[in-house]
Amino acid sequence: MFPKIPGKSIVVVVLIGVGLLVIFWWMGKNPADKLSESLPGTDNRVSRTDAVLEEVNIGEYFERFGDAPNTFLESWPRFRGTNFDNISKSPVKLIDGFNGQSPEILWSYELGEGHAGPAIYKGAVYLLDYDEEKRADMLRCFSLADGEERWRRWYGVNVKRNHGMSRTVPAVTEKYILTIGPRAHVMCVERESGDFIWGLDIEKEYMPEIPFWYTGQCPLIDKGKAILATGGKSMLIAVDCATGEILWEVPNEMDWKMSHSSIMPYTFAGQRMYVYSAVGGVMGVAADGPDEGTVLWSSAEWNHQVVAPSPVCLPDGKIFLTAGYGAGSMVLQLGVENSRFTAKILQEYKPKDGLACEQQTPLVFQDHLLAVLPKDAATLRNQLVCVHPDDCTNIIWSSGKTSRFGLGPYMMADGKIFLLSDDGTLTIIRPSTREYLQLDQVKIFDGHDAWAPLAIADGYMVLRDSKRMVCIQIKA
Repeated sequence: MFPKIPGKSIVVVVLIGVGLLVIFWWMGKNPADKLSESLPGTDNRVSRTDAVLEEVNIGEYFERFGDAPNTFLESWPRFRGTNFDNISKSPVKLIDGFNGQSPEILWSYELGEGHAGPAIYKGAVYLLDYDEEKRADMLRCFSLADGEERWRRWYGVNVKRNHGMSRTVPAVTEKYILTIGPRAHVMCVERESGDFIWGLDIEKEYMPEIPFWYTGQCPLIDKGKAILATGGKSMLIAVDCATGEILWEVPNEMDWKMSHSSIMPYTFAGQRMYVYSAVGGVMGVAADGPDEGTVLWSSAEWNHQVVAPSPVCLPDGKIFLTAGYGAGSMVLQLGVENSRFTAKILQEYKPKDGLACEQQTPLVFQDHLLAVLPKDAATLRNQLVCVHPDDCTNIIWSSGKTSRFGLGPYMMADGKIFLLSDDGTLTIIRPSTREYLQLDQVKIFDGHDAWAPLAIADGYMVLRDSKRMVCIQIKA
């Protein structure tokens, strides 16, 4: 006869047995059995094979709606304005506050989803939109005064939504408008008429790896030349705006990739150069002289997978570099030794330890840097801060935990900072090297992902969120 086992003991034995079974199952389970290999096209992007097969006839279509009289003289002709510093030099006095009321929206337009910012040239607003119905990159010209569309030029190209499509600001001169679309299709047109001059399919000609959120670099026109970062077979190229002829190419010997960052002109030690922060490193390329189109210096120490902010080039040879997704920042010091340029690292740190940016590029004010910190900046996350470039880990002041901002743009005009939050709230700030001075704040519109760069001319400011562009007047 077997001994009688108490009920509680049976329960314990059963629980132990079940627990052992769970442990054995867990140890034998493959945690990746339901994961699939990341294949081209499954990340909602157009694969390189698809790109090669698709024929894109750049600048194919045009439509004119009429001409509007022009009474404006000022311009905001490209990304970060006339001097690439995001500071307006206009003498027009602007408001200090809103007197408790939102400014009147003079005109607005529904757009294809994206974050492309406008350029303004003497009363005309130029925007590279993505028309989702036509499946087309579309350069659109509006009247600054009333928002009436004057003309549009476009071409068909398949772009799948990946947190929006359009990303870039046109470059505009008296003669030309230069655009680059989400999949790196470059178009040059005559500014006033919109007549097509030439196009370049970088995706097909240079075979780059298009950045994850599509092309974010804003094109550059310098002395009649289009300066573009291509990745792939070449790193940077120069194209004659008048003819479309390739003037020079920088071989991509290090196999660096195109980033979301834009090329910045810079002059140091008497040498004009183009500074570009790629995926793989940063370089300076001669902009003129006998070495035009050759690499003057480079550093592979700055190497991150997602780079959106542009380099901030300071007069004393310092170059501030930053990126999001935990990358942090680096400060380089350019020098000249034995008639050759050098680039030495002064500082490198994580975003919790000093000035860093996710998407926008810092402002320079009285030799200081001002920027909104990313979400991974610990207790200072999303705050506007001020540092001196001699030590970017020393936060001189911050906007405080009650004044936090998102990934939206900021610029300086009439001695004030205008900062747009993700939701369409505009904040006016008095720049200072000592303390945070907020003048006023108001909701302009009910926005979503209002990340596109701002543009201002003649007291009119053009803003947008992911699907809508608006114009307000902020004259004093």
